[in-house]
Amino acid sequence: MTAEPISLACATARAYDFLIVGGGSAGCVLAERLTSQLGLRVLIIDRRPPIGGNAYDHLDEHGVMVHRYGPHIFHTNSLEILDYLSQFTQWRPYEHRVLAQVDGQLLPIPINLTTINGLFGLQLDAAGDAALPCRARVARDRDQEFARRRDQPGGRRALPQVLRRLHPQAMGRDASLLDRSVTSRVPTRTDDDDRYFQDRYQCMPLHGYTRMFERMIAHEHIDFLPQADFAQVRPPGRCRSRGSARAHGVRGRHRWLGITLLAKCSAAAETVALAAADRDFAGPLP
Repeated sequence: MTAEPISLACATARAYDFLIVGGGSAGCVLAERLTSQLGLRVLIIDRRPPIGGNAYDHLDEHGVMVHRYGPHIFHTNSLEILDYLSQFTQWRPYEHRVLAQVDGQLLPIPINLTTINGLFGLQLDAAGDAALPCRARVARDRDQEFARRRDQPGGRRALPQVLRRLHPQAMGRDASLLDRSVTSRVPTRTDDDDRYFQDRYQCMPLHGYTRMFERMIAHEHIDFLPQADFAQVRPPGRCRSRGSARAHGVRGRHRWLGITLLAKCSAAAETVALAAADRDFAGPLP
C-alpha cells in the first residue's frame, strides 16, 4: 500500500468524513488516528507537492539527506510519542550539537562549562560550579530567567558575544537590551553537556521524515491531494460531516489547518498530534 497522490477530479468525486487542510505532522497524525481508530475516510490537501509539510526531506544528487525547509530534529521525553511513530519508521541515533564561532574559537551552544572556560580563559569543572557565572538554577518564570541570565556575573559578556553571531539584530546591543525571546532560546548549563537538547529520546527517522509520513498515511481510507487550495474543495458536497461534528478553520504555525473534529476523537490522539507538530520536530534557533 502506498501514499500516492490523487487528482482533484478524483478527490471531488469522492465523499469524505474529514477534510484536513495541511499535510504536515499534525495533519498526518490526525488523519492516521481518525482512520485507524474510528474507521473514517479522510482527505488531506496541501498547497505544496510533498507530504510532511516543513519536515519534507529528500536525497540530493550525492545521496545526502536534505531538509528543504530547515533542519527538523526529533527529540522527546514521551515514550508514547516515540512508540507511536515507531510504527512508521526505524530510527537512527542522533544527538544534535552546535558550535558558535566566537573570537576565533568554536564554542558549544547552549552555553556550558566549555563555553565559559573558553570565553574567560578559565579551567572550571563541575565540582567548582559554585564559581560559575551560570550557577543559578533555571527559573520557572521566563522573566526571572531572563533577568538571571542578563545580570549574572559574566552574562553581559557571554550572552552578547554568542548571540550577536546567531542573531544579527542583536549586534552591538548590551545584554540588558536583548529581548527575553532571544536570550531564552539559549539555555545555560553548569556542566560540560554539549548536546543542544536534553530530552530522553533523540533520534532521526532512518529513511527520513517524508518516508515516515508516507507510511503513516498509507491507508485505503486516506487520500492525499497535493498542490490544492482549500477553496478548490470547499463547495458543499465535497465533504460530509458526521453526527455533531463541526468544521473549524484554525490558524496554525505555518498555514491554515482546517479540520472537522469529532467529539469522540480521543484526547490521546490530539496529544500525540500536537506534540509531534509543535514540540518534538524542532529545529535549533529558528
